Amino acid sequence: MDFNNFSAVQVRIARPTDKYDEVIIFYEHGLGLKRLTDFTGHRGYTGVIYGLPDAPYHLEFTKHVDGSPCPAPTKDNLLVFYIPNQDEILNIKARLNQMGYPEVEPENGYWEEKGVTIEDPDGWRVVLMNTEGI
Repeated sequence: MDFNNFSAVQVRIARPTDKYDEVIIFYEHGLGLKRLTDFTGHRGYTGVIYGLPDAPYHLEFTKHVDGSPCPAPTKDNLLVFYIPNQDEILNIKARLNQMGYPEVEPENGYWEEKGVTIEDPDGWRVVLMNTEGI
């Protein structure tokens, strides 16, 4: 049996939120992610999709007319961005701090060694990791 034949061409992580406007400000203006598209009126959903230049990975946030609660399940549910340029991390950290999003202590000390952890408006954590990635 061949278990290595998976061939998706794109990945999107989608998450509902009741703090839609705050989440947009955090990810678009705070982190600086590029808005790829947005949509409204899709069976009661409104959404925005972010991405990285030339990457087949997307991050989607949605809200529904009936509400979209999405509390963070734990302090170790993370969205990790590997950013080799330390100055870029420091600029993002300063910008988010000015917006009211200070650095928080990570649940797992590994992320503290070379990273900065910040909670988004819903309490989900973002790590800005100063490495080349895996």
